[in-house]
Amino acid sequence: MTQNGPTQSDKPLAATSNMHSNHKAVKRETREHEATASEIALTDSEREAVAENSSLSSLTVYSIILREGQEELERPMLSLWWSGIAAGIGISSSVLAEAVIRSNLGSDHPYLSLIESLGYTFGFVLVILARLQLFTENTITVILPLLANPSKQSLACTARLWTVVLGANFVGTFFTAAMVVHGGILTEDIFSAILQISRHVAELTPSESLLRGIPAGFFIAALVWMLPSAKGSELLVIIMFTWLIAAGEFTHVIAGSNEIFTLVLNGELSFFTAWSHHIGPTLLGNIIGGTGLFAMLAYGQVRQEM
Repeated sequence: MTQNGPTQSDKPLAATSNMHSNHKAVKRETREHEATASEIALTDSEREAVAENSSLSSLTVYSIILREGQEELERPMLSLWWSGIAAGIGISSSVLAEAVIRSNLGSDHPYLSLIESLGYTFGFVLVILARLQLFTENTITVILPLLANPSKQSLACTARLWTVVLGANFVGTFFTAAMVVHGGILTEDIFSAILQISRHVAELTPSESLLRGIPAGFFIAALVWMLPSAKGSELLVIIMFTWLIAAGEFTHVIAGSNEIFTLVLNGELSFFTAWSHHIGPTLLGNIIGGTGLFAMLAYGQVRQEM
């Protein structure tokens, strides 16, 4: 008969591992309560102020994101689907805001790129603060539970969530692009600006799209990692790093898909070219940057502390 639970030989190993982890936790707790040389001279209230103003440890941030990832993996697929569509629609406001700025400043403004890039932050602020499902956030959030408990079941759950969220994001950006091209909801100047922005993205070669997607994936994963420590500065942190993605002309697969879909629906780009030259390579670059680099580094820096 197949034995489902741990074997007798596994139990001592598990017990040893738990004791080792508990020992590390006790050491950290002892260190927290032990006064430093300067703290000996402080009053109790001053010591409390020191504790309140200390930053979160890497292990604490890891634990926060790990718990968020576990909760996301347990959410119903239908909830993730609708949240992902909303995120795709919301992130498209980045392109709209850029176009509004461009149409008002003019394409010959000397600092157009730097100012226009502020518009790119709008969609990310909307999506992140509204807690919508954006694929590039999940390149780290749901990967940490997989790294903590690698198994076929964990891998399948992660792949399922990635597939649902990514597909939903694309539905949202495609819907928004269709409204822009065929809905007649924008002025001629703003629509022309959106086409200019989209054509600039479409000029990238597949290798450029991939390589520029790596820093973007890294920055979004880093942004997710920083938010628990932001302490009321979340808006500023989001704006800083998403502005950097736009100003540096890095590629983000979801925001970029709205631009590419706009050209497809306007008859300037084929679906095959859109996926093979732009969306596909950018997606790979974002995964490499978010999961391959940042998530692995984030896990590596706390692995020995658990």
